[in-house]
Amino acid sequence: MQTPTQAPLQLAAELRLPTNWLDYTILAIYFVVVLGIGFAARRSVKTSLDFFLSGRSLPAWITGLAFISANLAATEILGMAANSAQYGAYTVHWYWIGAIPAMVFLGLVMMPFYYGSKVRSVPEFLLLRFDRGAHLLSSILFAFAAILIAGVNLYALAIVVEALLGWPQWVAIVVAGAFVLAYITLGGLSSAIYNEVLQFFVILAALIPITILGLKKVGGWGGLTDKLTATHGQHFTTAWGGTGIGSANPLGANWLTIVLGLGFVLSFGYWTTNFAEVQRALSAKNLSASQRTPLIAAYPKIFIVFLVMIPGLVAAAVVPNFGTSGSGYQYNDAIPYLMQELLPNGVLGIAVTGLLAAFMAGMAANVSSFNTVFTNDIWGRYVVRGREDGYYVRFGRLITAIGVAASVGTAFLASSFSNIMSYLQTLFSFFNVPMFVVFIVGMFWKRASAKSGFWGLLAGTVTAMVNYFVLYKKGIISIPTDQGANFVSAIAGFVAGAVVMFAVSLFTKPKPEQELQGLVYGTRSPGMSEPPAPGDEAWYRRPALLGWGAIVLAAACYIPFSF
Repeated sequence: MQTPTQAPLQLAAELRLPTNWLDYTILAIYFVVVLGIGFAARRSVKTSLDFFLSGRSLPAWITGLAFISANLAATEILGMAANSAQYGAYTVHWYWIGAIPAMVFLGLVMMPFYYGSKVRSVPEFLLLRFDRGAHLLSSILFAFAAILIAGVNLYALAIVVEALLGWPQWVAIVVAGAFVLAYITLGGLSSAIYNEVLQFFVILAALIPITILGLKKVGGWGGLTDKLTATHGQHFTTAWGGTGIGSANPLGANWLTIVLGLGFVLSFGYWTTNFAEVQRALSAKNLSASQRTPLIAAYPKIFIVFLVMIPGLVAAAVVPNFGTSGSGYQYNDAIPYLMQELLPNGVLGIAVTGLLAAFMAGMAANVSSFNTVFTNDIWGRYVVRGREDGYYVRFGRLITAIGVAASVGTAFLASSFSNIMSYLQTLFSFFNVPMFVVFIVGMFWKRASAKSGFWGLLAGTVTAMVNYFVLYKKGIISIPTDQGANFVSAIAGFVAGAVVMFAVSLFTKPKPEQELQGLVYGTRSPGMSEPPAPGDEAWYRRPALLGWGAIVLAAACYIPFSF
């Protein structure tokens, strides 16, 4: 019962790569540069705002590339390639409907509230809009989720490195964790962001040769589609084939659950409330730059799907029954298999470095967001209050070390799950979706009371967990796949949170309207009314044009895959 992002991340033993001194030299150079960036960024860290939000001084193109790199973890690279090898062009939904609309919504609608309110984190916004109960619960849930997700990245890295290079899993976990700890502790968020920009280009340098050489091997796109149509059927290279309501398909989801469960609830829940992403936009130098951060990131996101989808399709085309027990490979072997078959030494070193960079980017994003939320929203707000600024910088470095150590622990916890991709998607339905419903109701309904935030968040989280662990896992309701169950859990959590918020608001007092300025749609704060910075009047710096351009481009990309 596996789904596009759910094949167990275990790689075939025969995929050991023929690396040599040149490949290891490239890998060593990368690690040296990573630490060098950390030492260079250290000089700019003078206050807690510098450490946690880069002093809100970074240009939009830097934060935009860091935004997309933080998302482009190797769990996504390997998982989406596996998705393509197993289910074909269904993968495009996770990008064109499951990412782009939500990224545009974040930039055009939500960033003015986040940035204009001058909050340091997503949970802090809930403190301003609702009350301390909603703030504390969201802070705890987010910190817990961040460590779990960072551990997933570490464990996935360890499996890949063990299979490809022969390193023991514990060595890979400790080494990668140590490097992430070093550069975040040294330079704070600035170090993480500048390294993410570097990692973005290293990841592209790894994926582009695999994609080009893979297409060449099967005779181009035409040869690829002909082979797959002959072996996998006519719908394998289409996006919507077999998704009619009542139709059976391997994905276990129809067009309605794809649009609502993935395209709205899971997608908006992840992209608009996940502080590991939003933190990059909050570090931008002004409101316009913060709005443009997710919009700039949306453009490479539109096309990255080809770099992860095509390798999976190529693997399915060249190896009979790829992913089944008879082939000797699992679906997650798609990119490592092509690395082994197609890449010469030197390029192979770049590809391995790209995979490591992707894992480290994903882990660093979660660790840097964890240290900000734990220091500012939990420790500084409820435990040790009112200390000098330097104390919180020092504590931030300490909690970073603790967070990395905890991530190492949750990496070994993740090893107890046979399907870490499903594990990751399930975490999003538990933690991101309930937070999204609280945000969206609170941001668009003035009557939502201060108490409704806490109870809505609690109800949404509990409902999503009950649906997954009780109704689905116990067989009370029949859902064909785990991914389908994640979609249903997300929808259930969203509906339950919204209903509870509405009910609680009817029986409790709303916040005074003067306290909602800049926090609810239709109101403004001084920070949301800043004049454009010099040069921001140019058309390519206008968030609305960038946002609608991304929507139109993503919609146009669907056309070749719709028939």
